[in-house]
Amino acid sequence: MPGTPLKAIVGLGNPGPDYAQTRHNAGFWLVDELARKCKSEFRPQVRYHGETCRIILAGAEITLLKPQTFMNKSGQSIRALSDFLKIPSTEILIAYDELDLPLGVARLKFDGGAAGHNGMRDVIAHLGAACWRLRIGIAHPGDKSEVIDHVLRRAPREEEQAIRDAISAAIDAIVVFLEQGSEKAMNELHGKTL
Repeated sequence: MPGTPLKAIVGLGNPGPDYAQTRHNAGFWLVDELARKCKSEFRPQVRYHGETCRIILAGAEITLLKPQTFMNKSGQSIRALSDFLKIPSTEILIAYDELDLPLGVARLKFDGGAAGHNGMRDVIAHLGAACWRLRIGIAHPGDKSEVIDHVLRRAPREEEQAIRDAISAAIDAIVVFLEQGSEKAMNELHGKTL
């Protein structure tokens, strides 16, 4: 079964040490882990308003991007990368935190709305909805008034480990995605609850 092509994987998050360990930076954690596994390092790239590096994953050359525009303006950075490297939105995977998924769960999907995620809302405004998404569950705090504190705070150790375990499973699924296609990757990832 042929793989599904990807030319870029983008992690959404907020720049700077104050945000580095917060739940809202789960997308950054994923691309950081990919870079580490592939022995690559992020470097600032002014042209894309972000940090980038190149990796080889499952035989594919992929650009990793961490927008440095802050979450709510992520689309500006991704659009700059897409335009300059001539990467269609359909070959971009965007990883981000998802309140509506439980801890330890990650889900792949193509297209759709922002579901209340301000980073994805800006991505859709700049790039359109036709891109791959990797949603990393951070669980809802239960009360809408607590959401901002929840996403911008570090999780307790056990919860953070569950998020990182979901990221590890998601990276395995990205390899399957590239080698055997999106359907197989989704079946494998969606069958896992850590």
